[in-house]
Amino acid sequence: MQKNRYWRLDRNPSGNDFAAALSLQEADLLPLAQGEVRLRNLYLSMDAGTRMWMGPREDGYQPPQPFGAAMSGQAIGEVIESTDAEMPVGSLVRAFGQWAEYSTFRPDEAWAVTLDAKTPDIRQHFGVLGLNGWTALYGLQDIIGIAPGDVLVVSAAAGATGLLACQIGRLLGAQVIGIAGGPEKCAYLKDRIGVAMAIDYKNEDVAARIIAFGKEPTALFENVGGEILDAIMPNMALHGRIGICGLIAGYDLAGSMPGPRNFDQVLMKRLRIGGIFLPDVPEKGPQFERTLADWLKAGAIDLPFDMTQGIENTLVAYGRMISGKNIGKTLLKL
Repeated sequence: MQKNRYWRLDRNPSGNDFAAALSLQEADLLPLAQGEVRLRNLYLSMDAGTRMWMGPREDGYQPPQPFGAAMSGQAIGEVIESTDAEMPVGSLVRAFGQWAEYSTFRPDEAWAVTLDAKTPDIRQHFGVLGLNGWTALYGLQDIIGIAPGDVLVVSAAAGATGLLACQIGRLLGAQVIGIAGGPEKCAYLKDRIGVAMAIDYKNEDVAARIIAFGKEPTALFENVGGEILDAIMPNMALHGRIGICGLIAGYDLAGSMPGPRNFDQVLMKRLRIGGIFLPDVPEKGPQFERTLADWLKAGAIDLPFDMTQGIENTLVAYGRMISGKNIGKTLLKL
């Protein structure tokens, strides 16, 4: 019987000590139940939101991951077994599977989609054409409503969603201020992405730099929360719009994240705040895909990949992403 190595969640992590919370296990692959599909995973996506799934919070947008189960996460792979006629053997599929060599799931429960295997770099199905790209486009277009002339701030701007938000913001006509950690990331944002200003939050005063830009931000694509959000809110323009995509500063907390220190600015400046949660609009996926594919083919948008290889190195890849050592999308290649 075929063996499958997988990462099991054994306890809630303390901080970023993932090695004490997850363990690499091996088990037999069981026969498929009716309606299930099995992938040979080619790539696993390292996503910040999964950090919250590892914790004990019951009030998040998804319940916590149960102990003793294979860790959930996005996978791209080849179908090797199927009881679903719409995903036959040989199909290239993206789904919420497991951190494992093989993923088993029911397509309607795993947001599984069949992919175009002719895409020059299939990793872009996790990049520009993936959920990071869909989320960035949905947040900027539908939640924030970016228009020509906007001044858009993007936090965690050198991460996967942040880099795409910077590029999409520019394509929609905004001037973009990107906030990232360290000179290498800021240089990438300026030289490769073309942002109007890059702010190194580790070495610069974020609020002072925003003021120095000379134009108040009319829009914010927020990925971090905490001190970054505190620095931005008082410097927003009147009637500014804020889209909350992520709050990575608080994903390791056992309870709710404290509110912004300058929350009164929502009233003083009549700010509008909305959550960006892609599963609210699954029907828009094909539309987002077409728009992003056109930009990708035209060379108007791109995303670099931070690669690690081997199922045994999953936590290395995850640690790079969660600690901000990556530029772009962090993937594990199997």
